[in-house]
Amino acid sequence: MERRTAPELWRDAVRDAPAEPAYLEETAEGWQPVSWGEAAERVEALARGLLARGVRHGDRVAVLAQTRLEWILLDWAVMSIGAVVVGLYPTSSAKECEYILGHCEAVLAFTEDEEQTRKLVSIRGTLPTLREIIPFDWLEKLESDGRLSRHLQPDLVEEDDLATLIYTSGTTGPPKGCMLTHGNLVTAAIRVVEGMNQPGDVVLLFLPLAHSYGRLAHQAGTHRGATVALVADVARVPEALAAVRPTVLPAVPRVYEKVHANTLGEIERAEGLRKRIGLWALGVGARVSRTRREGSSVGGLLAVQHRLADRLVFAKVRERLGGRLRVGVSGAAPLSPEVMEFFHALGVPVVEGYGLTETSSSATVNAPGDFRIGTVGRPVEGAELRLADDGEILIRSSSVFAGYYKEPEATAAALTDDGWLRTGDVGEIDAEGFLRITDRKKDLIITAGGKNIAPQNLENALKTSRFVSQALVVGDRRPYVTALVTLDEAEVTSSGRNPQELVQEVVDQVNRDRTRVEQIKRFSILPRDFSQEEGEVTPTLKLRRKVVHEHFADEIERMYADGRG
Repeated sequence: MERRTAPELWRDAVRDAPAEPAYLEETAEGWQPVSWGEAAERVEALARGLLARGVRHGDRVAVLAQTRLEWILLDWAVMSIGAVVVGLYPTSSAKECEYILGHCEAVLAFTEDEEQTRKLVSIRGTLPTLREIIPFDWLEKLESDGRLSRHLQPDLVEEDDLATLIYTSGTTGPPKGCMLTHGNLVTAAIRVVEGMNQPGDVVLLFLPLAHSYGRLAHQAGTHRGATVALVADVARVPEALAAVRPTVLPAVPRVYEKVHANTLGEIERAEGLRKRIGLWALGVGARVSRTRREGSSVGGLLAVQHRLADRLVFAKVRERLGGRLRVGVSGAAPLSPEVMEFFHALGVPVVEGYGLTETSSSATVNAPGDFRIGTVGRPVEGAELRLADDGEILIRSSSVFAGYYKEPEATAAALTDDGWLRTGDVGEIDAEGFLRITDRKKDLIITAGGKNIAPQNLENALKTSRFVSQALVVGDRRPYVTALVTLDEAEVTSSGRNPQELVQEVVDQVNRDRTRVEQIKRFSILPRDFSQEEGEVTPTLKLRRKVVHEHFADEIERMYADGRG
């Protein structure tokens, strides 16, 4: 492409499109194909419709919707005229929407349904720049207007032009608007490693498009000529897996953790021979995974055992994932090595990548054929990586953002004078260049005794149990480490055992290979999961630690009430 801009990427993708559809849209009749030609015609009509509405280069246009075809078509259309896309999470409150729309000075906002429209109508009086709220039901009229406005021509879009404002999830304080240019987005999309997306692939996309990970997944899929199948409701992912039969699944760790936990639960609940076969198959799979990762071939008796284990157990799990899944991609939060080893044993490698909104979700990645479990891979092409003296990961790349909108001080704190991004994450780089994330710098626990502890390592270890749904480790400036735990009620009920005893066994297992200061001394079982509605997790299920601490302050204090550890 002549310029690294979104309209150039889109035009190139349409010109070189394969015979397979561009998108699969979920309808009442199932997932219906949308051809590249149809998608291109609608994008052009929407773009000219926006011009007819008075939207111009640099104007901010918001979209408040789940992951739907209309969102993606608007994404391409808005960027093609040089306007700026601003995504809003459907789970956001009216107050949160008001802050973002006011901060970015949006001129138009698109909404997917009556509920979201009412949300924005209720705050419109406080937003002087917002000229119009357009429900998705009106898009047909906007496209019709666009077809009658072919004389309107957009300004030329340049690489350094702002393409999108992606507001961070706000784990601490109000969200900040990350300014991502066309060059940032396109660089990230074209640097997705070969083998992750390719013509003929079907990418199942349920990730929120207000998040940079979801945007990267759809834009990279388009660049590679893959078909992107869209799922609006994450609860429908199991149904979509069976119907769409994807080959690539970009997801957050919780999706893979649930598949892992459900499989272990079924094996544990089985009786007699079925249970013994299941446990035997898992052991065989683990040995095969370890052998392959060490670079050795699987032969002899182990190969025979693996073929049998695959037929009896692993093939059935793969079928629940659609039967064609070639690679899973995990991002947005850490995934435990145990879960990745499980999927590798199934013959479906789940590889981790690493990136921030500030890097357009692109920094490092494990390639499907060259990965190290427990790491987030090597830097993508063109990205530089180094560690500061305190272990903080620094990144320099043309996918690194232009700064925080209207926040020069925060921008200066994030970027060095020579263009390195301070990520706030702490890590290690091995001799082969693979990056391992040890924790968020601000999340590191420093105990009252001055010992540094990475809470995410302990939390991931707890969540490998099929009985544990979520976990948050506490201990900063405290005499010892404790944990808040939520349970998978179905798994606990089916076990017929006392929840306190079950969690104690999980904690004992986690503590077994850790030093005394790292061990979890006490835990509290909470009556419910952490939720988006309560503000305790972000839309990509990252813990908002401060909020959880506030909501469960009494439970935390009880774990430290008598000072014993």
